[in-house]
Amino acid sequence: MITARAAASFEPVGRSVAVARAFVRDTLHGWGFADVVDDAVVLTSELVTNAVVHAGTAADVQCLRYETAVRVEVADHYPDREIPIQGRGRQFRDPDNEGGRGLLLCAALASRWGVEYTGAGKHVWFQLDLPERPAGTRSAGPVLPAADLPLTDESVRVAVVQVDRMASITRWNDDAAELFGHPAADVVGKPLADLTAWPQTPGTGIGLAEALLHSRWEGTYGLRDADGRVLPVYGSHLRVRDSEGEPSTVILLVRAEERAVLQTPSRGSGSAESGLGQRGKTTDAFEVFIGSPAPDDLDSLLQRTVERARDMLDGDAAYLLLATDDETELEVRASTGLPSARQRFARVPVEAGTGRYGSARMPAVHEDLTAVPGAVPLLSGTGMRSVVTVPLKVEGRLTGSLGVAAEAPGRYNNQEALRLQFAADRIALAVESARLTELERLRRGSLSFLVEASDLLAGTLERDQTLALMAQMTVPTLASWCAVYTIAEQSEPELAFVLHEDEDRIDGIKALLSQVRPPEPDPTPGARMWTAPSDAAHSSALRASLRSLGVGARSAPSSSAPNAATPTSGKGGRAPSAPGVALATAAAVGGETVVLPLVARNRVIGMLTLGKPADERFRQEILELAEDLSRRAALALDNARLYSERTAISQALQRSLLPPELPHIPGVEVEVVYRAAGEGNEVGGDFYDLFPIRDGCWGFAIGDVCGTGPEAAAVTGLARHALRLLAREGFGGPAVLERLNAAILDEGARSRFLTLLYGELWPQHDGSAVLRMVCAGHPLPLRLRPDGTVEPAADPQPLLGVMDDLELYEQTVSLDPGDVLLCVTDGVTERREGTRMLGDDGLADVLSTCTGLTAGAVAARIQRAVERFASDAPSDDMAILSMRVPKKSE
Repeated sequence: MITARAAASFEPVGRSVAVARAFVRDTLHGWGFADVVDDAVVLTSELVTNAVVHAGTAADVQCLRYETAVRVEVADHYPDREIPIQGRGRQFRDPDNEGGRGLLLCAALASRWGVEYTGAGKHVWFQLDLPERPAGTRSAGPVLPAADLPLTDESVRVAVVQVDRMASITRWNDDAAELFGHPAADVVGKPLADLTAWPQTPGTGIGLAEALLHSRWEGTYGLRDADGRVLPVYGSHLRVRDSEGEPSTVILLVRAEERAVLQTPSRGSGSAESGLGQRGKTTDAFEVFIGSPAPDDLDSLLQRTVERARDMLDGDAAYLLLATDDETELEVRASTGLPSARQRFARVPVEAGTGRYGSARMPAVHEDLTAVPGAVPLLSGTGMRSVVTVPLKVEGRLTGSLGVAAEAPGRYNNQEALRLQFAADRIALAVESARLTELERLRRGSLSFLVEASDLLAGTLERDQTLALMAQMTVPTLASWCAVYTIAEQSEPELAFVLHEDEDRIDGIKALLSQVRPPEPDPTPGARMWTAPSDAAHSSALRASLRSLGVGARSAPSSSAPNAATPTSGKGGRAPSAPGVALATAAAVGGETVVLPLVARNRVIGMLTLGKPADERFRQEILELAEDLSRRAALALDNARLYSERTAISQALQRSLLPPELPHIPGVEVEVVYRAAGEGNEVGGDFYDLFPIRDGCWGFAIGDVCGTGPEAAAVTGLARHALRLLAREGFGGPAVLERLNAAILDEGARSRFLTLLYGELWPQHDGSAVLRMVCAGHPLPLRLRPDGTVEPAADPQPLLGVMDDLELYEQTVSLDPGDVLLCVTDGVTERREGTRMLGDDGLADVLSTCTGLTAGAVAARIQRAVERFASDAPSDDMAILSMRVPKKSE
């Protein structure tokens, strides 16, 4: 009779084999059948491999529990595939043949087995009989003295959290609220990821989303409490379904140091030295030490290694370091029983220098570390007294170091060193292979990151936007917070931009950095440590805490940071800081901080500062990637600076070509609309001017130089300044234009022909105005009367810059009260939409609707008509000059 059942389906991918092994192992251990776990896992691995790899279909695995046996069924969806191991009248195939090996193992290990076909597929099953044993026994640990029992607080709290299929929190018990300070009402409905600090580098290993999809998962990570601090926890995840079939995950959490409350007991028995298992099967020493299935990513493999090493030698702590490519430094990658967050990615030299790791290349036993201070820098200040360390080597090359430590002296001898070295030799190749795989993944990710960063930085020439992009690309991908300093020529570094992954921390960090002396500019490539922010933050947090307790600020010790400024408030007092804000800022910037120079064109133009929160360090690959990014960012920032400077110069020069302001003319309204074509251009080929000549007389001009851009603008400046000079010398309109024509021709190859309407305006005592004009090749001025009549106000004459001898004449027009004179350039009349053009007639029609309007309203209506005439933006310069003589009643 079946007493329990468990089933799961696995996709046709290679990873499914390892997941299926874990499913069967967890299921049988949950039923208390550890005696048959190894055989069941081996058979399941082979049968699932046949289904997902050879048959190429999904695999359905079902575990059935009977009173005296366990049955496992593996089904695929390839019913036409033949049974590969047996034919009529034949013996089993050659065992060395890949095909059918799973069924050979079934025949050798299982009590019973078989293959069954259905219309939808086929499944292979095997049954393992259970050995007789006392009922109710699953596993038991040895009897330990009280001093050796796991240490916990007086009250052990187990947080129970449940998340739905979208990883949003649905349950949060009282112990969870007590442990982390978040009431249930504040977190229910929010994503669990908002509170989780998952201890993995992006792009490597398993992530939180993947862990929540596993049927079972155990491990260490962090949860943020109500103050934003990350609390290390040990979690056990179980995937369940509700009565409606909806999946969710139940999570049990305890403090990391209380992991023994939840941690699953070690599975299996035997030592790493034993090469034989049950039924005489040869056992892989690596799998015996690491356990099966072995983790498929580097971080999990290293963490499993240090935990097994600690358990194997009954230690209090263990750690594993990996060597850099040149074997000169070791980097902490995994530890247990130590403050791992503080030590992770810490680096120590191997051969020489202060704090060197002296026992890396050979096995070593330190019976009492107090006798040789600094022999193992990683253990300084941890309370560990004895340690055994062994190297990890691949083909004679140092790839890492594995150590197990104990709080008591004299715990280890050469026998333990030999056992640990045997285990290290078994795992060294697997660790190196996983490390190279991780490096390759990181390098590919780094290349993609740098390509994307280069595209983003190249896409802008705005200084402020470049600064923002620099920070946004580093946070949170490379660092938890970032600050960018800029350095102008012959000036001190200036804090230009600050960003933190938590927006609530930005103001606090900005205030802190503004009180700290900036790092010294140093063009030397590479990252260098900067301790001033963390020192100042901790000093500020200490002062705020003492102040909140009523202790005077004078009793607080001074900052140990040599370059930390002393913020003051009032008469020499320090700037007040709330304890909560100060502590949060100290936690945010309390980790490792590095400074990378921004060097462009052989000059330090700024500094990129990256930081980690308290007790965290940078890994070497991240620093190398940040250095590559800083070089690209420096060039982009310098390009933005050069562009801004040249734009400012260009705009200043262009503004000098335009009249500073319109003069006030008694009895005449004047309005100008001017727009130059092209991005960033303020002056083009069109120009206008309105200036006093003498008492009671004003000159006005509107012109169009052939072409657009800087070349046309140069002729614009020549024409405008020449007109003013000649008019004020007393020359009349024809003489002014003839001399300007000669000046343009003198420019030679740089000359441009020019159309120009120039005139003199004489307001009269009777309220009218007299205009004397010369229209040299320019669109004719239009006169609008109060009754809506529109007529040209001048005759066309030859343009300038073409012929040497010009015979121009002046025409006189009188504007009566209510009359409007409109002068435009051809950017108005030649506005096009397909084959249609606004033209002179279209302009006259628009002007005829402007009766009764002021000069400003007339100019605005003409501008709107031009813009609306076509859907695309105007491509030519445009100038509109309107003059109106108001009626006496206005």
